Amino acid sequence: MAVLICGGAGYIGSHINKLLAHKGYQTVVFDNLVYGHKEAVKWGEFVQGDLKNISDIEAVFQAYPIEAVFHFAAYAYVGESVKEPEKYYYNNIVNTLNLLHVMKEYGCKRIIFSSSCATYGVPEKIPITEDMPQNPINPYGFTKLAVEAVLRDYRKAYGTQYAVLRYFNAAGADPDGEIGEDHDPETHIIPLVLDAASGKRPDIKVFGVNYPTPDGSCVRDYIHVTDLAQAHLLALNYLENGGESDFFNLGNEKGTSVLEIIDAARRVTGKAFKVTSSPRREGDPPYLVGSSEKARRVLGWKPEYADIDTIVEHAWKWHETGWIH
Repeated sequence: MAVLICGGAGYIGSHINKLLAHKGYQTVVFDNLVYGHKEAVKWGEFVQGDLKNISDIEAVFQAYPIEAVFHFAAYAYVGESVKEPEKYYYNNIVNTLNLLHVMKEYGCKRIIFSSSCATYGVPEKIPITEDMPQNPINPYGFTKLAVEAVLRDYRKAYGTQYAVLRYFNAAGADPDGEIGEDHDPETHIIPLVLDAASGKRPDIKVFGVNYPTPDGSCVRDYIHVTDLAQAHLLALNYLENGGESDFFNLGNEKGTSVLEIIDAARRVTGKAFKVTSSPRREGDPPYLVGSSEKARRVLGWKPEYADIDTIVEHAWKWHETGWIH
């Protein structure tokens, strides 16, 4: 079975490409390499192209018998989305419509879409469940919510099958050390902390230490990227077996604070580094933890790497041996 992985040279897409290839799928990675890394495409076929060009998408469907699509090709910097919303609306919404158009033309009915807990905005309660109100507080979150609405309409009108996976905080790296997290610019807490531990940056800044949380720093739900990949495989199997189109949260159901991440990094690396307190960032909720009960029950998903030290350990292994370090 041939599957198309849009954005498959990026962080999460490359891990899913590895898993699918090892499970016997014919993988075709489609990426414009704006943020992705060609070095991450170690399995399957690679096609450089852009979803803004319908002809690029059509060329892939003409060349390969694509039966399902994984879609990760979104811009994902929340702050940038506030400053440049047009960039996000075009890339994340319009380009997705281009992809869905070509899928429809070539009779490809299945899509697994990378969504986000950002669609919920500031939650009414914790843990967050799939039926809670979705009120995104930034353009990035709105673009994800808009595509979710598009998929609902495509299901009704064209019979498109979808599994929408709303991630919490993807973290860690391939346990084998073959691929990992490498963003430019980097905004994720674990690689930033590890940069401080390895001396690549002078300190790690903690944005807010007076939140109403046990230690005063923000609490988030960190999920190992390999566990995310496993959830995508299960979602594909679910659709292949006739499962109804649906939405699923993906997280560990466990909150870890920024200061706890820093403590884990000290334990794993054995290194001391400077921690600097900084003012809160506007729009940062104090506490975001999701319920993954539905994904566990419906998809049969069970995270394997839930321990934060293990997540940081795998990230550190990659951090020290990755392809550009």
